Amino acid sequence: MAGEVTVQQEAPGGEALEVWIDQDLCTGDGICAQYAPEVFELDIDGLAYVKGGDDELLQAVGATAPVPLPLLVDVVDSARECPGECIHVRRVSDKVEVYGPDAD
Repeated sequence: MAGEVTVQQEAPGGEALEVWIDQDLCTGDGICAQYAPEVFELDIDGLAYVKGGDDELLQAVGATAPVPLPLLVDVVDSARECPGECIHVRRVSDKVEVYGPDAD
């Protein structure tokens, strides 16, 4: 469709991606956890966090989690739909944001 933005089924350039959440902007709506519960979870403080490989919430400021390729579309949809615009997806290699509020 003309003008529709689509997400590739692979990371841009085939590079590894990571995701992080700016909790200062998180509204606690939980949309991210609905789209990708394997990557995001709401904590008792009502804010969303990324999850580590062992499903542990990563609560350090700026903590990142890898974006599993099968979940790329769900993670990107989370970033696009987030009312707080607090989800950032970037390349691991150079930390350039490819999806999220600071993406070009």
